[in-house]
Amino acid sequence: MQHTHDHTTAWGTLSGTALTVLATIDSMDIIKTVVLAIIGASVSFSVSLFWKWVWRFFKEPKEN
Repeated sequence: MQHTHDHTTAWGTLSGTALTVLATIDSMDIIKTVVLAIIGASVSFSVSLFWKWVWRFFKEPKEN
């Protein structure tokens, strides 16, 4: 017995859900998300550089 899979229902549900979500998202929400992502990435990078500096500060031998 051969089973065939008709994916039209799955694709219809997936695309309908995606279009509904896209229709309800406001452009200001997208801009706000982009700005917050930039701020978050910048803060994360700055904190990483700070901890790298702290690590080197304590790891390097001190000169007398």
